[in-house]
Amino acid sequence: MTGREGEGLTKVLGARSAGPLAKLGLVTVGDLLRHYPRRYGDPGTLTDMDRLALGEHVTVMARVARATVRTMRSRAGAMLSAVVTDGRHELALTFFAKRAGALRPHEDKLRPGRVGLFTGVVSEYRGTRQLTHPDYVLVGVDADDAEEAMFEASRPIPIYPASSSVPSWRIQRAVRTVLDPLTEADVEDPVPDEVRALHGLPGRLDALRAIHHPVDQRAWQQARHRFRFEEAFVLQAALAQRRAHAAEQEATARPLRGPGEPSLLADFDAGLPFTLTEGQASVGEDLAHELSQARPMQRLLQGEVGSGKTVVALRAMLQVVDAGGQAALLAPTEVLAAQHARTLRSLLGPLAEGGLLGGAAHGTRVALLTGSLGAAARKEALLQAAGGEAGIVVGTHALLGDQVQFADLGLVVVDEQHRFGVEQRDALRAKGRVAPHVLVMTATPIPRTVAMTVFGDLETSSLTQVPAGRAGITSHVVPAGNPRWMERTWSRVREEVDKGHRAYVVCPRIHPDDDLPAGGGATAKDFDDVPDLLELVDGDGAGDERPPLRAVLEVADMLRETPALAGLDVGVLHGQMAPADKESAMARFAAGELQVLVSTTVIEVGVDVPEATVMVVFDADRFGLSQLHQLRGRVGRGAAPGLCLLVSTAQPGTPAATRVEALAETTDGFRLATLDLELRSEGDVLGAAQSGRSSSLRLLRVVQDADLIADARREATAVVDADLELGSHPELRAAIAAQLDDEQEEFLERA
Repeated sequence: MTGREGEGLTKVLGARSAGPLAKLGLVTVGDLLRHYPRRYGDPGTLTDMDRLALGEHVTVMARVARATVRTMRSRAGAMLSAVVTDGRHELALTFFAKRAGALRPHEDKLRPGRVGLFTGVVSEYRGTRQLTHPDYVLVGVDADDAEEAMFEASRPIPIYPASSSVPSWRIQRAVRTVLDPLTEADVEDPVPDEVRALHGLPGRLDALRAIHHPVDQRAWQQARHRFRFEEAFVLQAALAQRRAHAAEQEATARPLRGPGEPSLLADFDAGLPFTLTEGQASVGEDLAHELSQARPMQRLLQGEVGSGKTVVALRAMLQVVDAGGQAALLAPTEVLAAQHARTLRSLLGPLAEGGLLGGAAHGTRVALLTGSLGAAARKEALLQAAGGEAGIVVGTHALLGDQVQFADLGLVVVDEQHRFGVEQRDALRAKGRVAPHVLVMTATPIPRTVAMTVFGDLETSSLTQVPAGRAGITSHVVPAGNPRWMERTWSRVREEVDKGHRAYVVCPRIHPDDDLPAGGGATAKDFDDVPDLLELVDGDGAGDERPPLRAVLEVADMLRETPALAGLDVGVLHGQMAPADKESAMARFAAGELQVLVSTTVIEVGVDVPEATVMVVFDADRFGLSQLHQLRGRVGRGAAPGLCLLVSTAQPGTPAATRVEALAETTDGFRLATLDLELRSEGDVLGAAQSGRSSSLRLLRVVQDADLIADARREATAVVDADLELGSHPELRAAIAAQLDDEQEEFLERA
């Protein structure tokens, strides 16, 4: 924190004013100054009263129509009744006091014709909507003279994110109290003078005044643009430092084996039953080149669902093993770790049976290390990793334990990066003698601007092609309230099973309401890692009367009684099952012993059963687009076409309905990821929900501000290239330290 921005608000405003602000997370002067208005009121534009909802905490701009004080008949005391209007609709304001004299000042201020901001909770009395004891501020009333009053009345009125205890106008007054006395010396600017001059940006103090107390619309728009650039510039400078520091580290070069030398990679390529896509081959060449260098590879591999990221990652791992090193694959769940180990062993065949009868002479081993392994299996996996017998070690967080040692760790592959924090990735990195190469994989396609903003310290490779032989996926929205459509849904499931295929049925919850503890509905413990869903449960515009979320256990029982599915074996899979039971359920489903698997989102990533051709997603409107796209990618992975049926309760025209309809219309994950970003807040998409705190991006919009982000990245990179430690830019160095503290560093890593 720079200048006076680190001062506590208690010292500046007093404890009485600072206390309520602290509940909004505003503790220092800097916190308050960065609490930007969410919109601006035009004194000539009044709030549409007809759109106010009962129980809503509102700040409305309205004109006073009348105000009268009277003594109450039914009980002691007096009441002031006022009416404000938007020109068409009216809203009542009600104040109570022990005596009429206490209400006269309000009556004097609330004169007909005056315009003000009125803050309170909307209630109803005898059919009339009202605010009881609202906070209010009247435009121009507190000015010293008529001329000043006219000028103040013409200014845009900042309206802040507020609460019932701290209305917008009180935040405005607090901002003015701390902002007005500040001088240039009090406010240090992280954007260098030459960069500001090049882009025509105002100084930071001028911008703060313009965004909090603008003289006109153009003033606050210019100020907002400046602060968006600042956010992007500080973030890009931090990422540029990361890239530069990574380039300075030493790594062990892992070059390709020469022609004629025994090579796991060459033998694997020769035995592949399919041809690599053009994208797989191109990305593979990039990885091979970077692994051959004596500085650590730092690369993000993103790809469409089913684009073959696993094969690309395996080829990189084999190159490292050929060069005498080991590779570790870190997966977020035991289900996925076990799936990866099975997949790698299957792809490698005899090459994964080094030292075993029938194994390749120069083969290696694939070890699996998870928390639920028995003592004997765990000991064997640890010995294989420490002795180098296992060239590839797959595991969950268990890989991070102190007991886990590697003979020569050369490559760390992190699957689903957003599930891991910086400490976890660094713990695995530290197990190498020197910095290992790092390959981060994500199955969620990332728009260019998001990759540039969040993964800016990694080089990015993208796989957009799907391997030949896959027939694609068709998706349809099924209205949950239409019995005929639901009957047809289960008939389609039966048709697919009768062809020898399998079906997933996905539910957001584990337990039905009847099985929950007394006194409450669903809690976070009843969900399996649904970051999107929990943000959407309450009020996503899908209708006022929403039915309870469907649960795995109740749906499984229902399907066992559904005539269309008579005779089929229905299994369940969710996060509260014992690891051995989860493994058993997946194995039985893959083998065909279970034809229908009712599951939570634990199947979202990486689970690969080629015979699965149909998926039914209950409460599809309650998930985010990216997660729905991941779920859908579990079907259609073989030669038979996939079918995804999205059961939705959303009302047409709502954001929830828009999401589901968009998914049904396209399988382009990059397009869906961009739409997801536009429909939801940047904070969610960039990982704030996962890191448990609000995003540091207060104004920056990573879709709309693509060009601005590119400009900021270019300027920040130039500044850092010229001065890596920013010794000549102490304001920028301090801003990076303040905005990207330890938790925010983790946010960057996890997003």
